[in-house]
Amino acid sequence: MSSSATARLITIPISHYCEKARWALDRAGLAYREERHVQLVHRVASRRAGGGGTVPVLVTADGVFAQSADILAYADRRSEPGARLYPEDPERRAEVVALERDFDADLGPQGRRWMYFHILPERDLGRAYNCAGVPAWERRAFPLMLGVMSGYVRHLFAIGPETGTEAAAAVQRTFDAVAARLDDGRRYLCGDAFTAADLAFAALAAPVLVPPEYGVPLPQPDELPRDMAAGVRAFRAHPAGAYACRLFREER
Repeated sequence: MSSSATARLITIPISHYCEKARWALDRAGLAYREERHVQLVHRVASRRAGGGGTVPVLVTADGVFAQSADILAYADRRSEPGARLYPEDPERRAEVVALERDFDADLGPQGRRWMYFHILPERDLGRAYNCAGVPAWERRAFPLMLGVMSGYVRHLFAIGPETGTEAAAAVQRTFDAVAARLDDGRRYLCGDAFTAADLAFAALAAPVLVPPEYGVPLPQPDELPRDMAAGVRAFRAHPAGAYACRLFREER
């Protein structure tokens, strides 16, 4: 049996970093078994799988990959030439890697903070969308864990009264930079081919766009609190948001 057939992907199902990993594995046509967990429980599952307490973690016969960028590189090495995420040319490859790293470091955390700022008070939405595919005991325990989990998330991601405004401004700066890059008419961020930079941007923009094509169901604007729904619609209407939505429709 091949290493890809025995692969295990440890995730929080709604996590955009986990979506980034799923997208790359799916695009490469690699078989894997996704093991989904709710927040807090994911830390135990990650460490048991050989990770550092965060997800995604990909466990294969070739080793354990505990960062989304490492999972993309793993998938890329096993992709058909026409589906590669990283160019062969060293200069273009460096450009793609630099963009992916920037999105990982800034867009990913800020979009997540914006989403949690709005969604944490909405406990019914949490119950409805957070637990897709997790073990039954985690689903049953989730309502009892919500108070502790909310406090953990607020502390871990430094979510306070100004987070909604601050995080939205940070996402807007990234969106503006992406739109400026695309303004010359190029089809993708690094030219005429879909790369890890495009995948990372679209996946990590998902908390502010809630694309219907996401790997698990996400609440759509009509279900969201008013301010969050207005923000999602504005981000979708931004040229960079529209670009990410196109990538989900055409490449996911």
